[in-house]
Amino acid sequence: MQAELIDIRNHMAQYPPFDEMPEALLEQVVQSIEVQYFRAGSAILDFGQDSRWLYYIRSGAVEVFRRSGELYNRLGEGEIFGQIGLLMNKRVRFPARALEDTLVYRIPDATFQYLFEHDENFADFVEIEDRSRLRSALSRREKANDLMTARVTRLIARPTVWAPWTVRLQEAARIMTEQGVSALLLMDESTIPPRLKGIVTDRDLRTRAVTEALPSETPISDIMTSDLITIRSSAYIFEAMLTMLHNNVHHLPVMDGDEVRGVIALSDIVKYESQSSLYLVSNIHRQKDLKGLKRISQEVPDTFVRMVNEDANSHMIGSAMAGIGRSFTQRLLELGEEMLGPPPVPYCFMALGSMARDEQLVVTDQDNAMILDDRFVAEQHDAYFLALARFVSDGLAECGYTYCTGDIMATNPKWRQPLRVWQQYFTDWIEHPKAEALLNSNIFFDLDGIHGQTEFAETLKTLIAEKASHSQRFLTLLARNALNRTPPLGFFRTFVLEEDGQHRKTFNLKRRGTAPLSDLIRVHALACGSRAQNSFERLRDIGKTKLLLEDDLGNLRDALEFISIVRIRHQALAIEAGRKPDNNVQPEDLSPFERSHLKDAFQVVSNAQKFLRFRYNAQVGRNAQ
Repeated sequence: MQAELIDIRNHMAQYPPFDEMPEALLEQVVQSIEVQYFRAGSAILDFGQDSRWLYYIRSGAVEVFRRSGELYNRLGEGEIFGQIGLLMNKRVRFPARALEDTLVYRIPDATFQYLFEHDENFADFVEIEDRSRLRSALSRREKANDLMTARVTRLIARPTVWAPWTVRLQEAARIMTEQGVSALLLMDESTIPPRLKGIVTDRDLRTRAVTEALPSETPISDIMTSDLITIRSSAYIFEAMLTMLHNNVHHLPVMDGDEVRGVIALSDIVKYESQSSLYLVSNIHRQKDLKGLKRISQEVPDTFVRMVNEDANSHMIGSAMAGIGRSFTQRLLELGEEMLGPPPVPYCFMALGSMARDEQLVVTDQDNAMILDDRFVAEQHDAYFLALARFVSDGLAECGYTYCTGDIMATNPKWRQPLRVWQQYFTDWIEHPKAEALLNSNIFFDLDGIHGQTEFAETLKTLIAEKASHSQRFLTLLARNALNRTPPLGFFRTFVLEEDGQHRKTFNLKRRGTAPLSDLIRVHALACGSRAQNSFERLRDIGKTKLLLEDDLGNLRDALEFISIVRIRHQALAIEAGRKPDNNVQPEDLSPFERSHLKDAFQVVSNAQKFLRFRYNAQVGRNAQ
């Protein structure tokens, strides 16, 4: 092959759909190519003319228009156009002109048709638009991970072992020993089929029966767990993993409606989940002091990298990392209570931000707060809670969770208040919103109770869900804040980079990618009265209200997933190289595949922000107070 053709082949092999094309087929394409040059402003395709070529952009930029003359898309290096006319009536449907001096490779119709018939990946790519290309790219990753494609029923290896919920302690222990199980389901036999009433585990027998020296004739119902966490039989293994991580449980009854199919244990998932995030969480709760927690925190980056390398999706990774962070916090609170004694009044420790959303990664700080019982009296009780907050905050810093630069921590007395004060905070933010106050309080609308009286946090979630959807002024200001951060996509579909400072020639995938997405999703979710915190779950709730079309919801899901995965991989590569992970990416460090699909994803964010501005009348800079 001539040197010029080798250069063409090597360039095309970097970009989809040619990056996955068999080498022999790609060489056929290269042999058929014609090279053409267009000056800036010149027409490449006119509406209605014969469609004879597929165009591949080697350099330059091209604008594609609708029939009406409305701008449809801007394309750059490595992108293709002209396929719609070739697929339909051999007439140009979308006119195109060179936005700047542009060099293109023209692939003749005959070659195009041959590729369409003989290369399934090529056919899929040229038939679909940006959102579908994102979906196609993501689906390949999902199929590569068994956790995401296997149902929980695969882990049920034996018939369900159960006993009537009226049995005595000794009889329950005998059944568990004879059957060799670590958990026993307890059923109400008065219904058909028997109804699940509770569960008792080996740990329950040790901590609730043996330690308390309960008589052998004690009803098992006295120590069983009745407020059960279960999972449906149609769920995937990764959903079971997330459920265990979020709730710190080791056994999950698998249900078909009200009927029990079986029980899966943490050990069953660990056999599948070589990343061992569940094992790490379990190990965190066994540590006896801060020294042990600090030692085990050194395993977190390796756990993160293993999950990334096994193609876990962003929801799995974000939930796993949040579960790990939540577990460090919970164990520190338990150790703090052992050191300081029992709390003088009940309290709830809240996680905020990415931990509350189950979207945490390895580059993170600590955002938290305390809700205290309304019987709290500062002069009598606050010394205890300040000491506890400091112990936890300092401990988290030792374990790699840096202090919040904005002081959104329970060590700040403003964020260590009785429930009634928190209710007033949220009432004021929603019913009497001010732009600056909301800008500083956005993070509090992602909250989760993780220790103590977690029903306090649920009370706040209910208040938010009831009030937010009825305050248009609040939603307008919140939407305006969500528009402050825009995706790094320029006029020519090129990346907009930082111009100076230590992050020069990079863009920030959190600040300019995932954060704008989670911000705008939060606005829609609050408008819909959703209580969900996770962005993917919020999109599900938004879908139920029809505020957004299903295609738009799909766009947002796929864009969030793709940007998150690129960000996650960037951090994992830094860890493997021995560098400190961050969110700042240089375009040349990305693969052509990532650069191409990031542009698609950022375009989704840009379009979603335009709708947000329209939907909530939220012009940036407009005085809405």
